[in-house]
Amino acid sequence: MLWLLAPYVLYLGALPLVNRVHPTVFGLPFLLFWMVVATVLTPVAVWLAWRGDRRRGRA
Repeated sequence: MLWLLAPYVLYLGALPLVNRVHPTVFGLPFLLFWMVVATVLTPVAVWLAWRGDRRRGRA
């Protein structure tokens, strides 16, 4: 279940640290790039939490 904390940390916890326009990554401002990465990693974190629960017999 700790995997479900990852999206929270990516979106809110690290936001003050990545709130920058420069540098750009792949032509995107760094903050926008960070949000895209967090959005892509959220389903991965949910899947890992689901897989962990299923192994324990909870699902």
